[in-house]
Amino acid sequence: MPKKAKELGALAVKRVTTPGKHPVGGVDGLYLKVTETGSRSWVLRVSVGGRRPEIGLGAYSDKGLGVAEARAKALKVRDDIAAGIDPVMQKKEASSRLRASQALEMTFENAAKRFIKAKEPEWRNSKHGAQWTYTLEEFAYPRIGKMMVRHINRAHITEILEPIWSTKTETASRLRGRLEAILDWARVKGFRDEGINPASWRGNLDKLLSAPKKTKRVRNHPALPIVQMGAFMKTLRAIEGVSARCLEFSILTAARSGEARAADWREIDLEKGIWAVPAEKMKAQKEHRVPLPAAAVRLLKAIERQDDVYLVFPSPRANRALSDMSLLAIMRRQGLEATPHGFRSTFRDWASEYTNYPRELAEVALAHIKGDATEAAYWRSDVLQKRRRLMEDWAAFCDKVIEAGTVIPLNKQA
Repeated sequence: MPKKAKELGALAVKRVTTPGKHPVGGVDGLYLKVTETGSRSWVLRVSVGGRRPEIGLGAYSDKGLGVAEARAKALKVRDDIAAGIDPVMQKKEASSRLRASQALEMTFENAAKRFIKAKEPEWRNSKHGAQWTYTLEEFAYPRIGKMMVRHINRAHITEILEPIWSTKTETASRLRGRLEAILDWARVKGFRDEGINPASWRGNLDKLLSAPKKTKRVRNHPALPIVQMGAFMKTLRAIEGVSARCLEFSILTAARSGEARAADWREIDLEKGIWAVPAEKMKAQKEHRVPLPAAAVRLLKAIERQDDVYLVFPSPRANRALSDMSLLAIMRRQGLEATPHGFRSTFRDWASEYTNYPRELAEVALAHIKGDATEAAYWRSDVLQKRRRLMEDWAAFCDKVIEAGTVIPLNKQA
């Protein structure tokens, strides 16, 4: 009959530091294992089905898994073996189930990225994928990006869509379709259960949200009053950072903030003072040539370009375009209700009320979709030189700090 190990107390076990396996008694086959590095753990040698596996019970800790706790755990394993349970096989099965469950877990952000990668070959140009990525990063990821796709329900989808359904109806409608497609992909892949897609429209969200085509657009681009432009520009130019320079550039060019944030050095000719925005980046799907005023050229020349980075205003934290919120944050820190897009309205009001330039010229500068025959003629000829004078006058106006009560003179150039 094998000799039983002497039963060691807690203090005696604590003093064991020699590398090797040390029997501690109390339960047959229970050892304290000490490695060459000094780490200590509990192991149990048992006989199971003709095999003698060594089962790890956990790391030694006098305040956690001490000698008393290790003996209790070892006794439980021996009782299971006596009841016909193979602890080694049980542990393998548990590990296998855990791996299987983890394989079926995926966050919404990861699902979206995999979907985009899978569908990219179908899309007509890179802009399509960029639009998907932008809307998801801007509106979806902050709320559900880290959530497992199987947990996303209708309440999460409405939480994303409702705040922008009336103010950015077209964007919200497209975003809904994108959410639906990603969640459908996740269901087919096995990451979601079968059932109604919480982002589907018919018979689902159409009961909660107004039809996009019938939704009354709410103006959500408050403009800065004309008389405050000079003071604001002076403040803006004193603010450091890529977001401030991007906002300044968008103001000087009367561009949409999205166009400015996506500006690419390959689109800009500093010698000629032209920014040629490609059609795929424009709302009207038509190339838009912007005559750069001298102030905008100086701004661009002052930027320290990065090797292999084509974005003029890259995000400081990643090689991608700035978010719209980064520009809006500048306005909010100044206590202003105006938005970056609102500066286009300020430009339009200035051109209309304080200059003698034709309305159509300002419309072309804003890249608005052409309307009547007269305006169409401006689009065909592009009237670049007249627009250059318009943009120089706008830049000059933005340099003037107007005191209260000052009468703004009408600019008669045309």
